[in-house]
Amino acid sequence: MNRTPVVFIHGAWLHALSWQSWVERFAGRGFLALAPGWPGEAAAAGQTRTPPEALAGVGLEVLTDHYEEIVRSCETAPVIVGHSVGGLIAQRLLGADLGRAAVAIAPAPINGLALPASSAPWWTPGRTGGAEGLVSLSPGQFHHAFANTITAQESGRLFERHVVPAPRALLADLAGGVGSPYATADVGNAGRGPLLLVSGQEDRLVPDSVTRAVYKQYGDSRAVTDLKQFADRAHCLVIDSGWRSVADHVLGWLDEHGLGAHRS
Repeated sequence: MNRTPVVFIHGAWLHALSWQSWVERFAGRGFLALAPGWPGEAAAAGQTRTPPEALAGVGLEVLTDHYEEIVRSCETAPVIVGHSVGGLIAQRLLGADLGRAAVAIAPAPINGLALPASSAPWWTPGRTGGAEGLVSLSPGQFHHAFANTITAQESGRLFERHVVPAPRALLADLAGGVGSPYATADVGNAGRGPLLLVSGQEDRLVPDSVTRAVYKQYGDSRAVTDLKQFADRAHCLVIDSGWRSVADHVLGWLDEHGLGAHRS
């Protein structure tokens, strides 16, 4: 019996260790859980913040190719779980038949979908501060845009533990829904594995309406596509105190579709 791999892909402004609780929970259920960082990412968020220059040249093409190589290196096809930009990449890889299944949590928009005016400014490279080539969020900006459903105290703890600058090149690829050709996924692939889309209904960075619009793009496909909406949750739903309810829903969904932790 071989353990089913799960590859976690984090999104902009978060460090790979933001998945640590998920890795432990999935491993406890028998999965081979992996949360590889982005190219140039240091071992911890604080090290990535100072100095962070190694991240500066990472665009969507580099990031997608990086995770495609990781997924291809797995001995058996993995489940791919992505948040935000990671959710976009998870859909792209699944559409290319590179995973058994995918979960896209508050995914950055695909196939020309544009963010609404209320959230688009945060994805615009000039909107926030930072060193050349990087875009940083202040603790206040993180609380407003990323963690708006939790207290300032919890938001501050999450900021110190997980938040890093985002590459300006990556945000330019995503801005307005019309950047890199890598911001696409094959929504018509009827032979792909199951896909679960997850949204937080109070998300200000990737609003629930955007995730629902992505879900509609898959409407003509015969492949399994499901949508789960979490009320009163923001973009930080994978790292805040309610992360377990999201993770357990994903685990239950995998079980429902016969995507258990072990393969014979």
